[in-house]
Amino acid sequence: MGPTAVGKTALAIEVAEYFQTEILSADSRQFYRELEIGTAKPNAQELSRVSHHFINSHSIHDSYDVGKFEKDALRLIEQLHRQHDVLVLVGGSGLFVNAVCHGLDEFPEVPGEVRQKLNDELEENGLSPLVEELKRTDPEYAAVVDLHNPQRVIRALEVIRVSGRPFSHFRKNQNKKHRPFCVHKIGLHMEREKLYERIDARMDAMIEQGLFEEAEKLLALEHLNALQTVGYQEIFPYLKGEYSREEAIRLLKRNSRRYAKRQLTWFRRDSEVQWFKPDSAEEVVSYLKEQLKLSETEC
Repeated sequence: MGPTAVGKTALAIEVAEYFQTEILSADSRQFYRELEIGTAKPNAQELSRVSHHFINSHSIHDSYDVGKFEKDALRLIEQLHRQHDVLVLVGGSGLFVNAVCHGLDEFPEVPGEVRQKLNDELEENGLSPLVEELKRTDPEYAAVVDLHNPQRVIRALEVIRVSGRPFSHFRKNQNKKHRPFCVHKIGLHMEREKLYERIDARMDAMIEQGLFEEAEKLLALEHLNALQTVGYQEIFPYLKGEYSREEAIRLLKRNSRRYAKRQLTWFRRDSEVQWFKPDSAEEVVSYLKEQLKLSETEC
């Protein structure tokens, strides 16, 4: 796990090759086959080196969420463990990683009218007032959630309005579900300035590969949840004439950096994560070999 552009794909492939195993993606944007350029999926050469699961597995028209992913991933893990003692889960979507490793938190039920009222407010006033409400009522969650994703913001606010408690109160994983496997967590990090340079360079490469053209083909579908994400939300207003291409590029880079910062904030809350530099494949493999020896008696 780790922030966008840090090098998760490359290291995960090296680890998977060493253990002669397969990779499960926990990147909530790479599921969708229509989102090719803007989601930084493994390329064809990388996909040919190791079997990957949950890459291009769904359409943006599918209704797919973290609860469904948890069930699908656990079912697949059970199958793959018949051939492999070790599997590699890789991704930057902390909620999806947690769902596989520990299960989802229990949240209060939300009446339909509360959700509808929030959606009405979104349609009438836009996302900004809802984001400000979330920052005011739950700054802890606002620091880690994708504030450009209306579904995530509304989900948090509906729980807050119903319960009177911060959404983060229900996200403590205090009752972790039993899993029939051991989990060893590897986090990747690098100096912030270098990471931001990599993010900017990746965005330049995506634009050169045709990110704007890809977004234009998807403009009529911008309301779909799969497109409520950094990499597309900054381009759609440009395509509708709301600001310049230069401004769209500036926002793409700025929001990608902000997304990386939220990812790091999320993962650093987890005391189980062991942190490595992305070019530390040998160190990571050595660490995992030691952990696997311990797992033989502890799991």
